[in-house]
Amino acid sequence: MKLEEGLGDWRRTHYSIQITPAIDGKKVTIFGWVSSIRTQGGIVFVMVTDRDGSVQVTVNKGKASPSTLERVEALKPHSSIAVRGTVKSMPRAPNGAEVVPEEVRILSVATEAPSFSVYGGETPSLDKRLDIRAVDLRRDKAQTTFKVQRAVLSATREFLSGAGYLEVRTPKLISTATEGGASLFSVLYYNRPSFLAQSPQLYKEELVLPFEKVYEIGPVFRAEESRTQRHLSEITSIDIEEAFVDYHDVMDTLESLVRGVVSSVRASCAKDVERLGRSLPELPERFERLEYKDVVERLAAQGEGISWGDDLTGPATERLGKEHPSFYFVTDWPTQAKPFYIKPRDDDPKVSESFDLMFGPLELASGGSRVSSKTLLVKRLKEQKLKPQAFEHHLKVFDYGMPPHAGFGLGLERLTMVLAGEENIREVVLYPRDKLRLTP
Repeated sequence: MKLEEGLGDWRRTHYSIQITPAIDGKKVTIFGWVSSIRTQGGIVFVMVTDRDGSVQVTVNKGKASPSTLERVEALKPHSSIAVRGTVKSMPRAPNGAEVVPEEVRILSVATEAPSFSVYGGETPSLDKRLDIRAVDLRRDKAQTTFKVQRAVLSATREFLSGAGYLEVRTPKLISTATEGGASLFSVLYYNRPSFLAQSPQLYKEELVLPFEKVYEIGPVFRAEESRTQRHLSEITSIDIEEAFVDYHDVMDTLESLVRGVVSSVRASCAKDVERLGRSLPELPERFERLEYKDVVERLAAQGEGISWGDDLTGPATERLGKEHPSFYFVTDWPTQAKPFYIKPRDDDPKVSESFDLMFGPLELASGGSRVSSKTLLVKRLKEQKLKPQAFEHHLKVFDYGMPPHAGFGLGLERLTMVLAGEENIREVVLYPRDKLRLTP
């Protein structure tokens, strides 16, 4: 008898989470992959896992048909199967019910077993797991991580759309470096040089001209030489830009967004997170706003060897994170430390209208008021050794009444790390890309 069969006219009637005592006696069809097989006396217990969890399929050798027994005995973990049968209440089974099969279809027999268990226990290094990432993602921990990320994305869109922002899509192949520097991937575009976008910054600024309030959730690319637990070469950025506001206003927006996201994740994923021994972060009554100069002075007094103009990295950031373990802002950074499009303060041009959102030592977002004057923007480009003629298409837009505006970029992966309790950013990306990994 041929063991593998096609889908035919079989279609799922229920997911695992729906197999409960409430439908005791009901005929169902379930699909999934075999996560375990256990024989006890004359009973075979097959755990079938789908996107929502697991179902116990119980096969009585003395009652099952010969064809069902043959298929069940041929099963191997990770094989894809379909089961038609009757729901039976069983307190010890997942969700308090099991399925007694009348017919089993093997849709695909697994011919290999992974070198590690996806059901718990010790796992090998992340790099080894990434080599068979699709299988690695069957682990409970990975499943929960991406449930959290799904909730983050859903809540973000709901919040921003509800606040009147238009979701946009901007080009990822660009002719000019958005932020300058060497962290660019060059691409040959019909025999012309181009780059993968470092951010949607210039486009989203231009789009406030017709739409006032825009947001984008999309990939950005950075040729990161460092291979740390916090950096990747391709990430997803949550960007907003808004006209007729300044950096204080968009800090308020960002804080409200994060509060809404955390609340949504708490409502939909708290049990999953707790089951893995994690907990969602508690939110402070208000996100502190620390001025850069005060932070530097305090850290310098504590012997961190940091001075005005330095970035907050390494031991200094770790110390700052211990003192402020939740969400907080660092504001008013030196103008020289920020990109050309960040607006200098009117009262002190050496300081910019800028901010970073932090969680402990981890930077989550960066933003600020933008330069809306063409004259000042050209000056800022020259100060950063960039050629204004390379930005002529962007500068031209400023001839048509560019309003005051502000915005930010928030890293989806880093926010997911915080909410899912992960320490390595590669764990929160389906297929991470860095200096050493381009496959799978």
